[in-house]
Amino acid sequence: MARLSAVQTTEKGAAGSAGRESVSRRAFLVAGAAAGGGLLINFSVPVFAETASGPRRRYTLNAYIQIDPDSTVTIMSKCPEIGQGIKTSLPMVVAEELDADWKNVVAEQAPLDARAYGAQFAGGSFSTPMNYEPLRRVGAAAREMLVTAAARAWHVKPEECDTQIAGFVRHTGTSRKLSYGALAAKASQIKLAPDVLRTVKVKDPKDFRIIGKPISGVDNPLIVTGQPLFGIDMSLPGMKYAVFEKCPVFGGRPVSANLDAIKALPGVRDAFLVPGARPTGLPDGMAITLQDGIAIIGDSWWAANAALDKLVVQWNEGPVASQSTEQFDRMAVDLSTKPPGQVFRHDGDVDKAFASAAKVIEGQYAYPLVAHTPLEPMNATARYADGQVEVWAPTQNPAAGQGAIAKVLGIPPSKVTVHMTRAGGGFGRRLGTEYMVEAAVLSKMAGVPIKVLRNRKQDIQHEFYRPAGYHNFKAGLDSAGTLVAFRDHFITFTSDGEKLSNSANMDATEFPARFVPNLQYAQSMMLLGVPTGPMRAPQSNALGYAFQSFLDEVAVAAGKDPIQFRIDLFNTPHLVPNPPPPRGRGGGRRGGGGLFGMMPGFNPKRAVGVLELVREKSGWGQRKLPPRTGMGVAFYYSHLGYIAEVMQVTVAREGTVKVDKVWLAADVGRQIVNPSGAINQLQGGALDGISQALGQAITIDRGRVVQTNFDDYQLLRMNQAPPVEVFFNITDNMVTGLGEPAVPPAPPALCNAIAAATGKRVRKLPIDPATLVAT
Repeated sequence: MARLSAVQTTEKGAAGSAGRESVSRRAFLVAGAAAGGGLLINFSVPVFAETASGPRRRYTLNAYIQIDPDSTVTIMSKCPEIGQGIKTSLPMVVAEELDADWKNVVAEQAPLDARAYGAQFAGGSFSTPMNYEPLRRVGAAAREMLVTAAARAWHVKPEECDTQIAGFVRHTGTSRKLSYGALAAKASQIKLAPDVLRTVKVKDPKDFRIIGKPISGVDNPLIVTGQPLFGIDMSLPGMKYAVFEKCPVFGGRPVSANLDAIKALPGVRDAFLVPGARPTGLPDGMAITLQDGIAIIGDSWWAANAALDKLVVQWNEGPVASQSTEQFDRMAVDLSTKPPGQVFRHDGDVDKAFASAAKVIEGQYAYPLVAHTPLEPMNATARYADGQVEVWAPTQNPAAGQGAIAKVLGIPPSKVTVHMTRAGGGFGRRLGTEYMVEAAVLSKMAGVPIKVLRNRKQDIQHEFYRPAGYHNFKAGLDSAGTLVAFRDHFITFTSDGEKLSNSANMDATEFPARFVPNLQYAQSMMLLGVPTGPMRAPQSNALGYAFQSFLDEVAVAAGKDPIQFRIDLFNTPHLVPNPPPPRGRGGGRRGGGGLFGMMPGFNPKRAVGVLELVREKSGWGQRKLPPRTGMGVAFYYSHLGYIAEVMQVTVAREGTVKVDKVWLAADVGRQIVNPSGAINQLQGGALDGISQALGQAITIDRGRVVQTNFDDYQLLRMNQAPPVEVFFNITDNMVTGLGEPAVPPAPPALCNAIAAATGKRVRKLPIDPATLVAT
C-alpha cells in the first residue's frame, strides 16, 4: 500500500497477446463499442481539418484517434467537460497506451454519438471508472495499427518493433524509426482481429509516461485568455436573445401580460406566451421539459433582460403557493413525535437493546434546500429550421437533452443535433435539460436562432434543489462504550404522496448499518411541490452531515477518540447482512443495480486506511490548540471513493467561524490518472462542502424562493477558503472518480471541529454564528 500526496507508485497491469490482422477495421470498431470503448466510425478517406493555413489532412485510426502527417494526434474526449478535468484525463489515458508524445496531442470534445462512443454524460463520478480500462485498450489497439504499418514498410515482424520513443515506431534491430505522422495513412487501413480490445496488450503501469503525471488542463490557455469556449460565448448569424420568465411559484401559469407594451420597448423584437409541455415534469428536476412562461426576444440580451422590469403578469399561482420552509419545519417536528410512516430497515431487537443500554444519546439534525449555483447561468443556443434543430449547450447530459427536445417538438431524435460546449460548472444542475428545450422551442416559435440566457435571479429561483431533510437519531452504548443500538426516524419529502422526491431518499445501507447489531431506519414524508434533483454527491452531501455529526456526538458520549471510534466500528468482526433491495429500486447509489451493479461493494479496510492516514497527516491528538480552536473528523464513502477529512476551526467569541486548515485522505484505487486534476477535484469538493455548511440555504415562502443573488445566497469567498492538503492512499482496487466523494465529509468535519472548539453541536445547517457566541 502506497501513501502519496501528489504522485503515486503503480503496480503491474494485465497483459495479453495482441490480436493481428484478420478482419476489417470496421469489425474492430464495432468490437470496441461492444467492449465499452464505444467505437464505430469507419472512414475510407482521410478527414480534412481547417487550420489557419488551409485544410489539413487527418487520418482516422478509430473514433477517438486521428493523426496528421506532421504527427499531431487529435484525441476525442467523449464526456462533457464541466470543470472536472475529464477533457484532459481521458485523452491522457488514450495517449498513454498509444505511446503518443503529449506535446503533440490535441484534445477535442467528441460529438454526441451513442453508436460511436456509448454513454456520454458527466455525473455520478462515472467518467473515470467507466472509461479507464476501455480507453486504455482503445489506445493500445491503435498503437498496434501503427506498429503493423511500420513492420510492413520495413518488411519485418511486428514483434521486432516498439514504441519506446514517444510518437515513433522503432525497429529494435536496426534503430530505424518512423514517426506516427509518416505511418498514419497506412495505419488507418490496417485490419485487426475482432477481439483485439479484449486481447491487446496494455502497458505495465510502471512504464507509464503520461498517466500519473500532473498535467495542466488542455483548455487552460484558452480560459485564461478569455477565448470563447462556454455555452454563454456561443453566437450564430442572425441570432436573437431570449429571456424566459416563469411564475415565481413552481407550477404556476401566466394568465395575461402586457405583451404589447413589452414589444414596444427599444431592442425588443417580440414577446409572447409559451404554453408548457403536458406534463411539464414538475417537481422532478430531472423530468422537467418545458414550463409555462413568457418569452421576450431582443436584439441583445441586455434589451430582453431590461424588459423584465416593465413586464406585468397576472399569474395563476396554483397549489404550491401554500408551501413554505417554516411550514415544513413545524410539520417535521410534529411528525418526529409520531410513529414513522415506513420502516425500511430493521436489524436485531432495537427496543430491547435500548432498554438495556448503559447510555442512550439522542440528537436531531436538519439541513435545508440547497441550490447548485454554477457561475455560468443556465443557457443554450438553438437554430430550428426545416423540421430539425441544432443546439449548443453546456450540458452534463446531452443525450437526455436530445431526447427531451425531440419529444417536445414532436420530431425524431435524429433531427436533433446537440453540440457540447464547455460548462462553467455543473454540480448536477446540468443533468437537467429544460434550458435546452426552451432554446429549441423558442427558436421554432421566433423563426430565428435563439440564445436563452438566465439572469442570476432566475437561475437561483428556477432550478431544482438539493432536498432538505430532518433526522431524529437515537443511539445506545453498552458499559464498554460500544455502539449496540441505533435508530433514525428520517423526515423527508414526497412529490405525490407516494414516491419520494428526487434525491430525497436514504439507502438502507447507510452507515452505520451492518456495523451495529440492533438498528432501525424509518421515514415519514411531507408533500413538496418545489422541484428537487441530484446535486454533487446526491443524498450523500446531506446524509454525511447528519450521520457523521451524530456519530461524533456518540463517540464523545462513549468517552472515545472520534477517529478510533469510527475505526473500531469498521473493524466490527460480525457484520449484519444487507437485506435485498426493494423490488424496482435497484439498490441505490452504493450497489445492487444499474451501473453500480458491476462495481465492487464497500470495503471497511479501505475506510480504516484513510482514517489512519488522515490521523497521521493531521497530527490528530498531538497539537496544542488555543482556546476556541478545535479539530473535527468525518469519513464518508460515496461514488466508490473513500474519503476522510480533518478540519481545524477557530470560532471567534462573537460566533464567526474560520476554517484554518483541511487534511484530506482519499482512496480511489490503484491509479491517479492526473494528479493535478485529482487534487483540484478533492480540494474543490471539500471547499464546496464548507461553503454549503457556512452560508447556503434556499428558503421557500408562499411557494416561491426568497433568495435572489449571491448577497443573500452566499458562496465561499476566496478569503474564507482554507488550505486543503490532499493525500492518496493507493490500494489495489479499480480506478474510480473524484468529482463528488470529497463533498459529504466536509460539513460534518467542520461541525465536529466547532463542537470540539466550543462544546456546542451544530444541529442545523447552515451554521448560525449567533448560536456559537461565547457566554
